[in-house]
Amino acid sequence: MSRPSRLDDIAIASKLRGLPGWSRVGDTLTRSFTFGGFPQAVAFVERLVEPAESLNHHPDVDLRYNRVIVTLSTHDQGGITDLDFALAGLVDGAVEAR
Repeated sequence: MSRPSRLDDIAIASKLRGLPGWSRVGDTLTRSFTFGGFPQAVAFVERLVEPAESLNHHPDVDLRYNRVIVTLSTHDQGGITDLDFALAGLVDGAVEAR
């Protein structure tokens, strides 16, 4: 299965308008989530497993007590693709599943 192509700056900016809370940092999409404590933050990270596996696309996750920073990039394309936006939407769904 071929990977999606890297998006240009205009496409990224347009798609970001549909993802409140996400921002572009270089060649990545990133969002920070804050939870009531460590158990809730870990539970959120666990909820990311199924969506990531379903897309065969895995986020970089930085867990710090009650804060989780999720970073997305399609490494083999050297930047942001539609796959990153698809996973960002699923990550948002995992937050809503709390």
